Amino acid sequence: MAWQDTVEQTVTGLGFDLVDLERSAGGLLRVTIDWPWAPAATGQDVLEEKFVTVEDCEKITRQLQYLLEVENVDYRRLEVGSPGIDRPLKKEMDYVRFEGQVVDITLKEPIGVTGSDISANRKKFRGTLERAADAERWQIVWSDAPEPKPGQRVSKKRQPAPMQAMAFALNEVQQARLAPIVNFKGRRAPAVEMRDDGDAASDE
Repeated sequence: MAWQDTVEQTVTGLGFDLVDLERSAGGLLRVTIDWPWAPAATGQDVLEEKFVTVEDCEKITRQLQYLLEVENVDYRRLEVGSPGIDRPLKKEMDYVRFEGQVVDITLKEPIGVTGSDISANRKKFRGTLERAADAERWQIVWSDAPEPKPGQRVSKKRQPAPMQAMAFALNEVQQARLAPIVNFKGRRAPAVEMRDDGDAASDE
């Protein structure tokens, strides 16, 4: 079994989801974790969201330090943390969870969109994530109109820019992340991480 699979089994065995696993050329191992999520059942209130704490990261760090030593994995530094505001979307359930959020999508290959002004070579898009009419696919919806500058008044008579939509399948996506938009009224807790030197860090 590859050590990456062992890391995932360790994380899930402790009750968490493995969101991302990165290994840099400088010997850094970065493990991103989160609490498992499931949609609320029909007729129930929205499930209260749990946030990863420093103590959670400490627990995962201790287990992984032992595991990596046993597996004889060569690394210089281990970081275990929670997702930031640019959380990656990796699984189908991530798309279900963050439907309605603004996301950044990078495609493996350009997708031509019929009847639009989208460049044939364009692969990067930012828009609101929605389920497409074809239930097997997703789409993002956006407008290419420039955002108004801070303090700029927008005339009520101004015609809104036309919205555009692009449908895609998950296997056509190279990378997908939540757009790093700061919302001071948002509900998400700051991302936390625990390094193997015992120090905690936060994105605040």
